[in-house]
Amino acid sequence: MRDTARVVAYARRIDDGQREDLHAVLRGLGADVTAASSATTPTYTVLTLDVGLAAAATAVRSGLARWTAASGVGAALVPSPTYAPGPKLLIMDVDSTLIRQEVIELLAAHAGREAEVAAVTEAAMRGELDFAQSLHHRVRALEGLPATVIGEVVDRIRLSDGAEDLVAAYLHAGHRVGVVSGGFSQVLAPLAERLRLSFAKANDLEILDGTLTGRVAGAVVDRREKARTLRAEADRAGVRPEAVIAVGDGANDLDMLGAAGLGVAFNAKPAVRAAADVALDLPDLDVVRHFAGL
Repeated sequence: MRDTARVVAYARRIDDGQREDLHAVLRGLGADVTAASSATTPTYTVLTLDVGLAAAATAVRSGLARWTAASGVGAALVPSPTYAPGPKLLIMDVDSTLIRQEVIELLAAHAGREAEVAAVTEAAMRGELDFAQSLHHRVRALEGLPATVIGEVVDRIRLSDGAEDLVAAYLHAGHRVGVVSGGFSQVLAPLAERLRLSFAKANDLEILDGTLTGRVAGAVVDRREKARTLRAEADRAGVRPEAVIAVGDGANDLDMLGAAGLGVAFNAKPAVRAAADVALDLPDLDVVRHFAGL
C-alpha cells in the first residue's frame, strides 16, 4: 500500500504550463496524483495535489526542490498527519517571521547602536554565534534607555504579510496558535493580545526604576527552550507532534522546526532552509494554512 501525502505548490501565480510540468515531475518521481485543487488570492496562488508515494519522501522532496529551482514555484511535500482532520497546533517565531522587524534592533536604534546590534543579530541567526551569549551582548546596548521606548517600539511593529489571516484561520477552525521568541515579552504581550494567540513566550527585559538595565531577567529562550515549549504546548492541547507546524527563520529555530511534524523556513537563512521540511520564500505567511489543510 502506498503512503499518502500532499504536494502544495505556491507562487505569485502558477500558469497552466507549470501545473502540467509539476504533474509530469511527480509521475517521474513515482507519485500518483489522486486529487487536485487550487486557490487564488490577490497575492498568491496555491495548487494542492493529493498523491500516493512509491518512493521515499526524502527522494520526492529532493525532486521537488530541483523543480522549484528550475521553475521558481515553491513546492512542499506535506505528510498526511499534518493536514488530516483532528486537533492541530501552529507555533511560530516572532522577529522576521510573525513580524517584519527585529525588535532588539528597533530598541537599539533609540541608543544609536542599531547597526552594531544588527550585525550581531545576523551572525546569531546564521548560527555563527551562541544565541544566549549574543542576546546578552545585544541587550547590554540597551542599558539606560527609559522603559517608555518599549511602547514606541510596539507602535512601530508591522506584521508580516498574511500573518493575521493565518492566525485567524487556525483559531476559527478551533486550533491553537502560539509564538515562542528570543525577543522580549514586554513587546510581545500587546501583539499576542491583539491576535488572540493561545500562548506567547519570550525573554523578559529587566527594568528598574523605569529604566532598562541592559540585562535579561531569568533564563534565555534559546533553541532548546523553543523545542521544549513546542512539545509542552502540543501535549497540553492533546496534539500529536505530527500535527504541529512550526515556522521560523533563524538558527535559534532549528530545534523547534525539527520537533514539529512540518518545519517551515520562512524567508530564512541558508542553514535553516537546508534543514527545514519546507522553504517558504513567498513572503506571505497565509500560505502556511494550506499545509494544514485549512
